[in-house]
Amino acid sequence: MTPRITPVELAGDPSKPILVVGPSLGTSVTALWDATAELLADSFHVIGWELPGHGHGAPAGEVFSMADLAAGVLACVDRVLADRGERHGTFAYAGDSVGGAVGLQLLLDAPTRVSAAVLTNTGAKIGEPEGWNDRAATVRKAGTASQIAGSTQRWFAPGFLEREPARGGALLHSLRDADAESYALVCEALAAYDVRGRLAEIAAPVLAIAGVDDAPTPPASLEEIAVGVRNGRLVSLDAVGHLAPAEAPHAVSTLITSHVTASDPGYAAGMNVRRQVLGDDHVDRATAAITDVNRDYQDLITRYAWGTIWTRPGLARRDRSIGVLTALVAGRHFEELEFHLRAALTNGLTREEIIEVLLQTSIYVGVPAANTAFAVANRVLNE
Repeated sequence: MTPRITPVELAGDPSKPILVVGPSLGTSVTALWDATAELLADSFHVIGWELPGHGHGAPAGEVFSMADLAAGVLACVDRVLADRGERHGTFAYAGDSVGGAVGLQLLLDAPTRVSAAVLTNTGAKIGEPEGWNDRAATVRKAGTASQIAGSTQRWFAPGFLEREPARGGALLHSLRDADAESYALVCEALAAYDVRGRLAEIAAPVLAIAGVDDAPTPPASLEEIAVGVRNGRLVSLDAVGHLAPAEAPHAVSTLITSHVTASDPGYAAGMNVRRQVLGDDHVDRATAAITDVNRDYQDLITRYAWGTIWTRPGLARRDRSIGVLTALVAGRHFEELEFHLRAALTNGLTREEIIEVLLQTSIYVGVPAANTAFAVANRVLNE
């Protein structure tokens, strides 16, 4: 049976690109995604969907599979797109836990519809069938309140409930209020869910976000997705458990914006070169540090500095690095000089050639600036 799925307007307006977000078992989509959606409002029209019997979702009374659930979500999204005047259009997707599993199912069953996906705290297979069936039986007998103590342990990284009692309380209240039979039916759908053998079919860009403190779907589960799909990448978040959108909204919103925007060819070309030259670790740190103050600036340098200038054919990358090193010494931008020295090595300059470039700057830029540049180079070249 394909359940009828209820949409929830979370943030933004229809003038912006649509982003569909999905919940975790036991949570309402609002409780899980509200903080992240608020940060995404300037960039996306954020639409959530509810699991049957959770939040505003109508209860389910018949068995359904994960494929059925994904079909219900797609039908729900199609109603929203029709209201936006984009009948059967494409959409970006983000989902946590079972919401992430639905995302994988959508990527498999409707591959032309999902432009990019961010999957957090999930897996191509989650848990074991026996565990899910046992939990379904317990909930049918004792209600969803029976899961509060266990979910408190499973869901959150240490210290989260003390730091964010209101947000954590809203999540636990949504679990208590969920319809028991609907919860049990989702458990049974998860018991039968396993798409590990089909990951290589997925061609759309996928960002897998892991929580270092996530026990139900540990980082290895997200790595399996990132490695298994054709175009995947993994980011692990420290001090995050199983509900990253609630536990780390700033990091998750920034990663979503960067990943979804990267589906734009100009931005994607710039991000590709930026990662090749500066390295994934540096770019991931810069991306995680994006705020509403510097978001447009980061988009500018990725799109134009890296996507327009660094991709031009007139100079090889090693030659561009010579120009950049000279300019940074001349401008006394020694903090950037440090990572561009590493980039110069990546781009093919030798240690000896870098020393020659800095010697040249001592004559044409000045000895004091070159003196500081050599101090930076001494540290970098001897790492």
